[in-house]
This record gives sequence, C-alpha cells and structure tokens, in this order.
Amino acid sequence: MKTGSLILFLLLQTVVFAQHHLTGTVRDENGGPLSNANVVMDNTFMVTSTNSEGKFVFKNLKDENYLIKVSYLGYETFQKQINVKDSEILDIHLKRSPVLVEEVLISASRASSNSPVAHTTIGKETVRNENLGQDIPYLLNMTPSFVATSDAGTGIGYTNFRIRGTDLNRINVTMNGIPVSDAESHSTYFVDIPDVVSSVENIQVQRGVGNSTNGAGAFGASIDIQTSKLDSQAIANYSGTYGSFNTFRNNVSVGTGLNGKFAFNASLSKITSDGFIDRGASDLKSVFLSGGYFTANTILKAIVFSGIEQTYQAWNGVTSVRLNNDLAGMQEYEDNYLYSHDQTVNMINSNSRTYNLYTYKNQVDHYQQDYYQLHFSHKFNPDFNLNISGFYTYGRGYYEQYEDDQDYQDYNLSAPVVNGAPVESTDLIRRKWLDNNFYGLIFSSTYKNNKSDLTIGGGGNIYDGRHFGRVIWAENGGFPDNDYQWYHGTGIKKDCNLYTRYNYRLTSKLNASVDLQYRHINYEIGGIDDDLRNLTQSHSFDFFNPKAGFFYAINGQNSMYVNYGRANREPNRDNFVDADPAGKQPTFETLNDFEGGYQFKSAHLLFGTNLYYMHYKNQLILTGQINDVGSAIMTNAADSYRAGVELMAGLKFLKIFNWDINATFSRNRIMDFTEYVENWDSGDLRVNALGNTDIAFSPDIIANSKFTCKLSENLDMSFLSSYVSSQFIDNTSNSDRKLDAYFVNNVKLDYLVKQKLFKELKLHCLINNIFDEKYENNAWVYSYIYNQQRYKMDGYFPQAGTNFLFSINIGF
Repeated sequence: MKTGSLILFLLLQTVVFAQHHLTGTVRDENGGPLSNANVVMDNTFMVTSTNSEGKFVFKNLKDENYLIKVSYLGYETFQKQINVKDSEILDIHLKRSPVLVEEVLISASRASSNSPVAHTTIGKETVRNENLGQDIPYLLNMTPSFVATSDAGTGIGYTNFRIRGTDLNRINVTMNGIPVSDAESHSTYFVDIPDVVSSVENIQVQRGVGNSTNGAGAFGASIDIQTSKLDSQAIANYSGTYGSFNTFRNNVSVGTGLNGKFAFNASLSKITSDGFIDRGASDLKSVFLSGGYFTANTILKAIVFSGIEQTYQAWNGVTSVRLNNDLAGMQEYEDNYLYSHDQTVNMINSNSRTYNLYTYKNQVDHYQQDYYQLHFSHKFNPDFNLNISGFYTYGRGYYEQYEDDQDYQDYNLSAPVVNGAPVESTDLIRRKWLDNNFYGLIFSSTYKNNKSDLTIGGGGNIYDGRHFGRVIWAENGGFPDNDYQWYHGTGIKKDCNLYTRYNYRLTSKLNASVDLQYRHINYEIGGIDDDLRNLTQSHSFDFFNPKAGFFYAINGQNSMYVNYGRANREPNRDNFVDADPAGKQPTFETLNDFEGGYQFKSAHLLFGTNLYYMHYKNQLILTGQINDVGSAIMTNAADSYRAGVELMAGLKFLKIFNWDINATFSRNRIMDFTEYVENWDSGDLRVNALGNTDIAFSPDIIANSKFTCKLSENLDMSFLSSYVSSQFIDNTSNSDRKLDAYFVNNVKLDYLVKQKLFKELKLHCLINNIFDEKYENNAWVYSYIYNQQRYKMDGYFPQAGTNFLFSINIGF
C-alpha cells in the first residue's frame, strides 16, 4: 500500500468509525454549573471547556475505553474511566479542594484553552521525560516556530533561542509570574538557572504579543515557568545522566507532601560537560527550596532558587574561512591582523569544527544568581481571589579575559617607566563584572461568574546594577594594585505596570476578550564604560498596550479565534550606551500583531493553524553603523514585518503510534534597508541603499516532527526531526553571509522497568544527530572595506555530530 493510501485509510478509519457522542455537565457541590471547567479525554486530542451552563460535548468517538479528566480552579480533579458505546450523558460534581490549588498564582498571565492566543503548554510528565540535562531552549525545541542555539554545541552551557525569528531579548520570561528576563539587557540567561526544569511543574509558551505580563521584553513571545507545586504525598527522586563529551548530571529531589497544613520541597543538581567545542566546558550547580502553608482558601509559599555557573568562553565561534578549509582566506585574516601568526597556524592544524580561539586556561564566565520569591493567595469566595507576590533577585559575577598588547592609556593610566624608558602597552588579565539587585512586587485579582471573568493585575520593580572592570595581572606592571578598577557604570531602572483583562461569554459558543495594559519606565544610566566614555543619561517611557480578541467554539471539534495586540518595547542598555553621541538616539519599538487561528480536534486527529502578521515600527536592527569608538550600534528601522502561517497536526492510530508535527512558513522583511560598511582606508562609512531585505536570523521554514511507537508495554521509541531553512546573519540578504539550511534527526528510547524495589524506575536514551549532520545554528558577522575590497570578520557556531545522553530516573 502506498504511503498516501495508508494515511487516507487511517484518516477514514478515524472519521468513519467514530460515531459516538459524549455530553455532560460539570457542577459544584451545591449543583451550580461551573463554566470554563477544563475537560480532557486522556490520551486523545480532545480538550474542551464547559459553557456558561456547565455543559460540554465530545463528538465522533470510537467505541473504546477513555479516561476523562475534569479540572477547575479550587476544586479536586475528577477522573473516570468510561466506555462509549452509545451517546452518554455525564453529570459531574466537583469537590472543593481541601487546599487552594497553586494554579491561582499563575492564572493571571496564562492562556487557557479558549483564549484567543497562540500558545503551547508543556506539562510535568513531558518536562520530566525530556529533561536529560540540556537547557530549557532544547527542551522547548519541538514547539512551533522555535529555533534553539548553543555556544558549546550540545545544549549545555550558554544557549539561546528565537521564536518566529524574534530574538531572546524581545521575549519575556517569567517564573511563577515573576520577571526573569534581565531588566537592562532584556535577555534571559538560562545557564544562570541550571537544571531548573528538575523543579518545574509546566511551561507555557505564548507566541505573538500574548497576554499582559510583568517585566521587560514582551515583544513577540513570552514564556512562563511554573515551579513544582504541592504533592499530596511525600516524594523522593534521583535522576542521573551520562553522555558524550564527558557529560554528567546528578539531581536529587525530595518533598514532604502535605503534613497538616505545611509542605516542603528541595532539589540539588550538578551538571558538568566538556562541550563539543574545544574547551567549551560547563560546570553548573543549583539548589531549589520551597515551603508553603496551605489551607482551603489561602496559600503562603516561599521559594528560593540559586544557580552557579562557570563556563569556558566559546563566544567567538569559528570563522567561515576555517569551516570551509580556505587556507588562502586564513592567510588573508593574518595579513589583515585579525589573528596573530600563532593563532593562524593553530587554525590550520586543529579540528575546524571544534576550534576555539581562546586558549588562556581561565577564560571563563562565572556567575551566580539567587532568586527569592514569596507568594500569597487568598480565595475570598468561590468567585473572587487575590494574589500578591514579592521577589528579590541578586546576581553577581564576571567574565575573565587574557588581553595582549593593551595600551595603558585605555585603562586611564600613564605609561610606566621600565629601565629608563616608558612602556606604552602590556599583556594583562582583566575581569568584567556585573553586580545587580532586582526586587519588586506583583499582584492580580480575579472575579469570575458563569458569564465572565475580570482580572486586574500589575506590579512594580526596581533594578539596581553595577558594571565595572578590574585588572588582576599585568606583565609589565604599572597598575596601582592587583585589583585595579578602570571603569564603573551604573544602571537604575524603575518599571511599573497595571493591566485589566476582561473575558465575556457573548453566547454559548462565542467569547470576547479585552486586555489593556499601561506601563511606565524610568531608566538612569551613569558612570563610565570600559572605553572610558561618560554614560550619564536618563530615559522615561509611558506605554499603552491594548489587546482584544474573539474565540468561537463552532462545535465540540472545531474552534477558531482572531486577535489583535500591541506591544511597545524600550531600548536595552546596549542600545543606549553604544549609540553615537553625535547621531540619532534610539527610540522605543512598537509592534502591532494581528493573529487568527483554527483548530480541529477528534479523539485521534488534530489539525490547527495560526496566521500572523506582526508589523513593526522603529524596530531596532544592526545596519553596520558604529559609534565614535568603533562599537556597533542598533538603529531604528522605520518599517518592517513578519508574516507567516503555523501549522500543527497530530495523529494517534492503531493504539501504538503517535505522530506530532508542526511547521512554520513565514516572510520576514525590512522595508527600505540602508547598510553602512566601515571603510578602513578612509575612516568613514560606505552607504549601500539595498531596499527591501530579509530580517536577519529569520528562516522562511521551521518544521518539527515527533513520531512515537510503543514497541511494548514498557518501551517507547521516538524519532524526532527538525528542519530549519537557510537564514541570513545580517540584514543585507547577501548569500555570502548566511546560515545554511539543516535537517537534524534524533532518536529517543524510554523504558519503564517493572520491579518492586522502587516506586518508579525509568531509563532514557537520547541519540542526537543520528545522521551526523554538519551544521551551524547561529553566527555573527562584521563587514569592512580594506584596500578597496570588502572583507568580513565572522563566527559560526557548529553543533555536535552524533552524540548520546543516557539517563536514569528513580522514584522512591
């Protein structure tokens, strides 16, 4: 049978023989209907919400056994095994939970099944099964429009990602609704919170503008992480991983369960790896502690998370001439003084794909970040609850550099006299430090009835950061002490927001949603930078971010939505401090996001599509312009856009096969782009008017597939595939500066060992890149004119070939 005929047969089997209906009503203990209760048919694609009368319906079910699960905030989850032979009517009465469930803490920022927002939620079991030690971006890599990158080539250490081509410093990340994204850079460094997924309940990714949230950078996507919630029973778990490149991971987690009204959890983790890139090693440690007081109407919970990372720097990547084994090009680099002679020889004689420019033994990034959170939630009555959370985040650390032939004047010192003659320069070791405090308060209150729910929330935070550099050794001396500080900059940022979201059920099938947010930012920058420039400046912004949408449940299987959202984003610290004092200063960016979607769900078939058009005003981009000391600056582009379609499909057949696929097809353009290229011959800039160009790092196609086969009762095998089309690494649409398309395939085996010694014993084996694809998923480039010819400095980040991770999970 041909493949097309087989797929048609399976679809016909799903549709023709699915002839039963299941309807029901969800009520509270007093018999009152519960609207917006979540109803799930386990191990199918069927998910729905009850209407204003508490009713739900599932259509076209096959004659099989199903596990139905019904959940509602503040109530115990209802489960029942049923066999659908004829149309059946269920009357479900939910019992109030003896303790207030922790979902109330994050409900204000989360999208529900009937929200007009493109979103994906990864649950606890999936997180647990997929966590073999790689960072969060690699755990989320199979979600729509998502591209993960890794400096060391393995997903351990410094990682990054983009959603719909949107970079990480425009993606808002929160943990339990509290901002994680750095207030100044807007980026999230997951390496600073290593193995946090060992203490995660679920993760939700919202694409587009999404719901109003707290913190900076909610400008195209947002991610919220919910940490471990209350377990009713005591738990103890061990998870260990061994893999390629001397990768080791050990994690121990324990929990007391609910002991009276109190519960405590703790987790310790350590991950080490040599990395694929030479010396791209990581040493990561973390501790997670939580304790709470729980009653039927109140939660008071404290969370402490601390992560320490030390990674050898693999930030420079590998030059394109080296990757292409272009010996003439390497010589050209040497002739242009881009590398010393010894480094060029090393480039020629060492492995091209694992090459690391740095050889100094302590060229490391060392950082510690501590998170303190205190959450309070109280349910005044079945319809009204209040959440208040306070937080404090303390981060401090440095990256160490060996620098040769450094001029003393660049460190604000006069040349020392050695043997009667001044010495103008020296080799030295320096550390660039960041020391910051970030603290604030967030709140939300929600009122619900059968027709509507109203949420009012917001918060305020203060970031107080210090940026400074110290010289800890100099070959020729000349520094006042061994910890000489040559620059010190400050940043104080005050951010507050207030939002109101109102959902109203216009009819039994149609929901309307309005979300309005006001945000105020005041940002003060002071001191001097590492190039001794005065940074003193002040900025203030006021943003209004409206959103509105409709969700229409056509019937039990079909639904659709439309949504409009506006987001505004202030420039980050680098945009301000690197701006040319004599040029145009950066201003805020505005995104108008138009989205629409459709979804079909049956027991064994899922199909969904999202259409989006994201129009940017004043998007900050790299044009090649530089400031007065030669640093690249970002400039506002007047007009640009991202437009695309996201397709999702799932198929469950013959009870042993699951196939989940998604694909994004997009067009990402800057209108009327002008490039600036530094001319080393004349000292000025060459201007190239290029017209319409592609936005950098925005592939036209992103596709993922996960095909799972149940080989036996205890053994599952998954075949995971990811395709990313070619993408340009600057905004010129020039084929000389791009990443090639890549297609990577992984195989994962999950085995449940049946035994009586442990509560649970699972084995996992992940074989990455089974076909040994040679590819790079990230890069940088700098162009210049020299001897009247155009040259480039660049760095590409090769990813590991075939490699493996083996993991064991033991539950006690």
